[in-house]
Amino acid sequence: MTPRTAPQRSRPLTVRFAAALVALGSLVVAACGGGAALPDEVQGSIAEATTTPTTAAPECTPEQQQQSAVATYAPLDPLPEPGAMPAGSTMAEIVERGQLRVGVSADTLLFGARDPLSGVIEGVDIEVLRLVARALFGEGGEDRIVYRVITYAQRLPALEAGDVDLVAHTMTINCRRWLRIGFSSVYYQAGQKVLVKTDSGFDSVDDLVAAGARVCAPEGSTNIDEIQKPKYAGIVVVPKPDITDCLVAMQRGQADATTGDDTVLAGFAVQDPSVELVGEAFTEEPYGIGANRDDVDLVQFVNGVLDRARTDGELDRIMRTWLVDTGALDEADVPPVPAPDHSRPLP
Repeated sequence: MTPRTAPQRSRPLTVRFAAALVALGSLVVAACGGGAALPDEVQGSIAEATTTPTTAAPECTPEQQQQSAVATYAPLDPLPEPGAMPAGSTMAEIVERGQLRVGVSADTLLFGARDPLSGVIEGVDIEVLRLVARALFGEGGEDRIVYRVITYAQRLPALEAGDVDLVAHTMTINCRRWLRIGFSSVYYQAGQKVLVKTDSGFDSVDDLVAAGARVCAPEGSTNIDEIQKPKYAGIVVVPKPDITDCLVAMQRGQADATTGDDTVLAGFAVQDPSVELVGEAFTEEPYGIGANRDDVDLVQFVNGVLDRARTDGELDRIMRTWLVDTGALDEADVPPVPAPDHSRPLP
């Protein structure tokens, strides 16, 4: 298989996106009826994760908070050729193993969702991981990826336990997470919003606070961390394992709203005409690829891959393919690919 310059599709992407929406709708209906959620594994042969999800994290010191959270390590220069990783490096270990193990979502439309026709997980996060795999293994490297579906709360524990090499799962970079894992440079800039019923009368997060509304958010996410701050004290927080569970909670009448990243909620609004996004984004959510804290060389390698993808336009192509060509967002609403900040000192 040769590296793709654009996704090869047997049907127009907008048609497949619509099919994915129907598939997600079926999942939500099944969940409402007591059916099972998405399986833990969709591809590959690695064992089920045994890590226990946790939101516990050490606090950043004032000095650590002075460092920009999006600052990461300088990329490897030059970037090693595929299959010729430096001896003793994390990359060499991955190549020798013959697999790149990654943690992803399978129900986050646009970023990581199962294609209902092929069963393959696709989206922005997946495309970025395929770039890394091809840089590691060469032509056809994307076939060496082993995907593990994990929840929001499992993202950091999976990396800390060494269950996966990388996580690309709409994961926000922040100071507290840097104390537990390492991050690549930012590849997408999202923001937190709220999703409500179309007839709710709520127009903003402030309305939800004033009404003492029940707001659902995924456990282990920066979204739930945000609405637990004192300035949102009127809100009744409804924690759920994953963002799709929040949509189910709204449909069951267990929550008045869901909060999450704007890109994720936009997919829900397209899928379910009874809900809508309201208000302006009230946080910044810079997405990065996560790695084990000790795998500094792997973070540097990924940063080199992302730098190359910025230069040759591959990141722009990925964003256009999944966010614009699907009809999910207008081109004007897609933020430009952020410039990297490589100012973090090596440990």
